[in-house]
Amino acid sequence: MIIGAIEAGGTKFVCGIGNEHGEISDRISFPTEEPGKTTQKAADYFKDKGIEALGVGSFGPLDLDTSSATYGHVTTTPKPGWANYDLLGHLKKELNVPAGFDTDVNAAAFGEARWGAAQGLDSCLYYTVGTGIGVGVYAGGRLIHGLIHPEGGHVLVRRHPDDTFAGACPYHGDCLEGMAAGPAIAKRWGQSGDSLSEDHPAWDIEAHYLAEAITGAILLLSPKKIILGGGVMYQNQLFPLIRQKVAKNLNGYVASSALDDLDRYIVPPGLGDNAGLVGSVALGVEAAGRLRA
Repeated sequence: MIIGAIEAGGTKFVCGIGNEHGEISDRISFPTEEPGKTTQKAADYFKDKGIEALGVGSFGPLDLDTSSATYGHVTTTPKPGWANYDLLGHLKKELNVPAGFDTDVNAAAFGEARWGAAQGLDSCLYYTVGTGIGVGVYAGGRLIHGLIHPEGGHVLVRRHPDDTFAGACPYHGDCLEGMAAGPAIAKRWGQSGDSLSEDHPAWDIEAHYLAEAITGAILLLSPKKIILGGGVMYQNQLFPLIRQKVAKNLNGYVASSALDDLDRYIVPPGLGDNAGLVGSVALGVEAAGRLRA
């Protein structure tokens, strides 16, 4: 099966060709520009590839309600030109194949559940911590939607006792993204995170906020795996700090053997930087299966 996949990010689009085993055989990437030009470039890439279905994992917010007149649209994004843009509609018109569509982080969670760190499990959460923070939720063997889709990057978190930073989110100030995304780190310390030493106090504060969000997610959703990706998580010293703080927050309350070994419960992506693109392949495989059914 030949599946087209798009990881549609706010900074760049990654397009690739995959199969039903999640294997990528070809890819390209290009900057995210105005929507018509960008989606046409993506469609043109696929036109001679013989794809049987398409999967799209996109930045959002998105309309994922299949009964809605604006299903497949990017909705209230502040990215210039992209608000209320019919991303999926343009691609389907150009390519005329069945298509799966979800958020980029839901796609990554789906890829990790199919072929990555959560393979064989019926639930996981995927956090991407980078320019923003997004959370993909896979539960009960399916991706979770509701009013829209999970916006776990904007949950409220308890402030670190030594942190006086006001927060960088234009909507909520000191939500998780406002306190722990890459721009918040840079604004708080006056330099980017990748220029800070491993023992810099930034990382204890960063781990605090991520552990706050993860603890709440464990208590609310009981996922069987927590996966942390994105550029900020290249700081490997964060993983032990986060695990330590989650254990302290939970204080033995959740009686599960999975939490006895947090090194295997809170983990980096099994698919590495390919989680989003491979997850989009999984969306395409699912769309092709629905058509045959």
